Amino acid sequence: MQIKQTEVMIPTPDGQMPAFLFTPGESIHKPAVILLMEAFGLTSHIRDVADRIANKGYVVLAPDLYYRELPNNKFGYDEVEQAMAMMYRLEMESVEKDIDAVLTYVKSQPDVSPDKVGVTGFCLGGGLTFLTACKFSNAIAVAAPFYGMVWDEWIDAVTNITVPVHLFFGGVDPFIPLERVKQIESRFQQLGKEYTLQVYPDADHGFFCNERSSYNRLAAEDAWHKLTQFFHKHLQGNRE
Repeated sequence: MQIKQTEVMIPTPDGQMPAFLFTPGESIHKPAVILLMEAFGLTSHIRDVADRIANKGYVVLAPDLYYRELPNNKFGYDEVEQAMAMMYRLEMESVEKDIDAVLTYVKSQPDVSPDKVGVTGFCLGGGLTFLTACKFSNAIAVAAPFYGMVWDEWIDAVTNITVPVHLFFGGVDPFIPLERVKQIESRFQQLGKEYTLQVYPDADHGFFCNERSSYNRLAAEDAWHKLTQFFHKHLQGNRE
């Protein structure tokens, strides 16, 4: 499939946020996926994942959530401390406004079906995907967070989720212990939310990224299959 990739600017309360927009083909009224980046920034890997999703028939928007710290706001996978420091400088109130701006932008695209917008992300982006489901369920159709750290207040806010959620975790992730995963699942169960939880017993944090030492091929391939099935079911109304 021919994918058109363009760099766009999204207006936010704090200025212009760069993003990459991936558009498949020429047809109109396609579903869209917002892809939220890792703590390492809007890297070439995230752009590669965006291209892969676009090849499944989605308009994909990958915003640079570190735009306030341009130009030096991307890190190699060996620069963990620097990436974590930048991640922790994010102010969640501002990030929520950024996500709202991203949703507004993607829904305004003439080739996007505004009621068929999903969101996914990895690491930092996984946590923010969870947050998006809690705060913006009225603006999205599905959410699929990958190994995102989830704050206590976000677990409380699960009560606000009204869309299907597919969560992916690694069983040996040092940042997200299984006790925390069970706590998240219990909350979804207690509230009767529509969710699927996938834990890969031997997978570490970052298992989906083939550029990281923690890459787990079998887990990544299975997660990709489940992610695309999930999107196709809820955003396209069919399965592969």
